[in-house]
Order: sequence, then structure tokens, then C-alpha cells
Amino acid sequence: MSTPPPECDEDLLQPDELVPGVLVMFTGRAGGVSAAPYDTLNLAGNVGDDPASVEANHRRVARACGQGAGQLTWIWQVHGTTVADARGPWPAEPPAADAMFTDVPGQVLGVMAADCAPVLLADSRVRIVAAAHAGREGMAAGVVAETVRAMSAAGADPARMHAVIGPHICGRCYEVPEQMRARVAAMVPGASCVTRKGTPGIDIRAGIEAQLAHAGVRNVTADGRCTAETPALYSYRRDGRTGRFAGLIWLAS
Repeated sequence: MSTPPPECDEDLLQPDELVPGVLVMFTGRAGGVSAAPYDTLNLAGNVGDDPASVEANHRRVARACGQGAGQLTWIWQVHGTTVADARGPWPAEPPAADAMFTDVPGQVLGVMAADCAPVLLADSRVRIVAAAHAGREGMAAGVVAETVRAMSAAGADPARMHAVIGPHICGRCYEVPEQMRARVAAMVPGASCVTRKGTPGIDIRAGIEAQLAHAGVRNVTADGRCTAETPALYSYRRDGRTGRFAGLIWLAS
């Protein structure tokens, strides 16, 4: 295994305040130690990267969040709708889920993507935050709505929630077979689109926005970057073998 170079965080992004007391961050490719084709801030340990580099990248991201590496909380993403309750002790092996929520200050919830959309949500009044991984299949199955329901069951109110949709592949680039588009559109009508080439496509952002609106979440913003069009982000569709960036959300201590 290679030895990561000395750690330094100059190229990492700084957190943004989604609402008072709630911080979010979307990482990119810069600021890490991973070698090509994962260069450099790959956060996924299951894509073939050197584990030591991934661990070093996790430490860098934790520091950028103002937390220790042990405060980073991950799930084993399976393109489903399971929402994990991260308010209690967290297992050493991440549970199979595609969303999680917490009310623990300083606990950083992270979901990884390389074309799918990280969706971050918060109700600052009751101090509950959540992170969801919403790709084509998870969006179609309803992971975002399930996340809102789980937060609501814990005391949050959709009318108070703020959501931000992270970078993902845009509908202009996300070409799919017509049969696939029809299947997804049957579950999420707003997600059907046409690519810039005039071929069948899926608009993940439009689908998620429609689902959030239906769930009663009105305060929604989106990072407009397309992963396939943005070299500073990982894109599986563009590059094939590549790393993963993360959407992160946490409550200020």
C-alpha cells in the first residue's frame, strides 16, 4: 500500500450554514491524498482505493467540519429507502441504509455520491438533521419521502424543514433507455425528461423537488453543478472507475 503524503487541508471547502445552528458541506475532488483515478479526496472505501488514503481523507474532512474523525457517520448505501436512526450508539460496520437522521450536536452525517444526489435536511427548531442518498432507484422508491417521515416521527415538521439538493448528474446528461425512463416516470412523473441529444433522460433534481413539495417541504435549494459536466466532482457516468464525494450535515455544538 502507498503511504499518504503529509496531511494538509488548504484545498478543502468550508462549511456553509444552511439555517442557524445547522452546517452543511459538499466535498469535491481536491484536497485529498488518493492517487489516480481516485485523485484526490475520495471518501469511499469500496471502490478500489488504498484504505490508508481513504482514512486520511476522512480525517481531513472531519477537520474541515471542526470535528474528530470519529464524529463522521456513514451508511452502507444500497439504493433503497431504509432510514437509520443515528441518535444512539452507531455500529462499527455501517448499516445498510440510504438515509439517516440525528439530533446529536457535532455528529456529522455523510452520504456519498458520484452522480446520485446527496439530499440534506434540517428542522432547526427541534434540532433534527438528516442526510439521504437519492439516485435513480432510491428516488423512484421514495427515499426522500421516507426521510421526511422519519424526521417527522422524531418531532420535526416538514413545514419548518429546509432542504438542499447536492450536486448530481443533470437531466441534460442522464441518458437512459426509454423503458427505464417510463418505469421511473410511473413512480415520479416529474423526473421524466429529454437529454441535450434528444434522447430519453431522467431529471433527478426535478423528481426530488416534486417529492419534497408533496411531503410538505417548501424551503428547498439546490447546488446546480452537474457531476458529469464538472471536473472538480466525481462522476461514475463520465469516468467509470472513480471516487466518491460527500454531502455532509451536522448540528453546531
